[in-house]
Amino acid sequence: MELFDKQTDKQALLPPLAERMRPTVIEDFVGQEHLTGDGKILHKALAAKGIFSMILWGPPGSGKTTLARIISRQISAKFFQISAVSAGVKDVRKIIDQADLNRRQGNKTILFIDEIHRFNKAQQDALLHAVESGALTLIGATTENPSFEVIAPLLSRCRVLKLTNLSDENLETILSQAMDNDIILQKMDILLDSDARQLLIHTVNGDARKLLNAIEICLQLTHTDTEKRVHINLALAREALQQRNLLYDKKGDYHYDVISALIKSVRGSDPDAAVYWLAVMLENGEDPLFVARRLIILASEDIGNASPLALSVATSGFQAVHAIGMPEAAIVLAQVTNYLAASPKSNASYLSLRKAQAAVKEGELPVVPLHLRNAPTKLMKSMDFGKGYQYPHDFPDAFVEECYLPDGMQAPGFYQPKNFGTEKFIRERLCKLWPSRYRDTD
Repeated sequence: MELFDKQTDKQALLPPLAERMRPTVIEDFVGQEHLTGDGKILHKALAAKGIFSMILWGPPGSGKTTLARIISRQISAKFFQISAVSAGVKDVRKIIDQADLNRRQGNKTILFIDEIHRFNKAQQDALLHAVESGALTLIGATTENPSFEVIAPLLSRCRVLKLTNLSDENLETILSQAMDNDIILQKMDILLDSDARQLLIHTVNGDARKLLNAIEICLQLTHTDTEKRVHINLALAREALQQRNLLYDKKGDYHYDVISALIKSVRGSDPDAAVYWLAVMLENGEDPLFVARRLIILASEDIGNASPLALSVATSGFQAVHAIGMPEAAIVLAQVTNYLAASPKSNASYLSLRKAQAAVKEGELPVVPLHLRNAPTKLMKSMDFGKGYQYPHDFPDAFVEECYLPDGMQAPGFYQPKNFGTEKFIRERLCKLWPSRYRDTD
């Protein structure tokens, strides 16, 4: 018999553990101290009762929904929550009408839209006047960069607040609070082995909801005695995490694991595995634009100049997916995925950026050599800006050996193209132009 079959009928009807453990005041919120800490933006806004429209951008389980509810409660606002997956313009307008009525009655209204990046332009347009007039305060939640999918007029009326994955310390606190304070767990004698605890915390990738769901599954998988004693060991924790992943979580708990599998399959040049994970995502309702954006990043990071056309294919695929939508967009994504998986791979461009960034962070702000500076005025020319610059097109093969780095900086050779695909030809040219930095690897 499962754990919750042994509880009273009232307890059996309780919401899930993650829902039961939501804090109701900002002081009890764990994590996101850069937003919620004393003197930080949300803490100050709530203290002044002067909340503003905002987009909460962050990973799953980082507290976006919880923050929206806390804000609503602490400013005594009427709270409406909808999902951009299922709601339409009609639903939005109905809430706006209610918000207008609330305002006439002296009440504030907060509209919380989960996955706001899935709203199309018409749905977002419907919000503009209400947000601008102050009829309601909008709080949108998204795991995606809002600049991609939230229209500029709406984005300009909102503050974007970036949330981060919860730290291990945050998750430790949340887990301890659940075991000590939850109406069900506090009545049980729970022995949680340290290795099982560490596995649970490290596996959920900063997602508090996923952690609490895993604990609840551990309890459901355990046959308990009359003293309600539960021993959660490493094996049970692993089983609970596997059980959690059997169902694809459309809200984001699992999609990061699957997109990781898709990206690694493409990077590993395995079209079969790549299109399989693509199908897993699409068949379970994943946002096709989320996949398309990740493929654009992959095309540049993992393929790069080994096959420059890959970036064009991925970008065109994104535009096509945006234009036609599902289910036909799946055909486009399959074509792009297979092309990228079959393409030669090189991360040389990506690595060159990382090396250059490291060099910039380690050194002082560089001085631009005079001959490389722009000289649009007579004064600048009199100061020798641009003096001695050699225009490459005036030379054979449009090349002249010149110093383009800061004075005294040794040529670092950040970019090291591979010796296959299009990069083979790039490397051969660079070997001729800059023999001190590059050599033929044949």
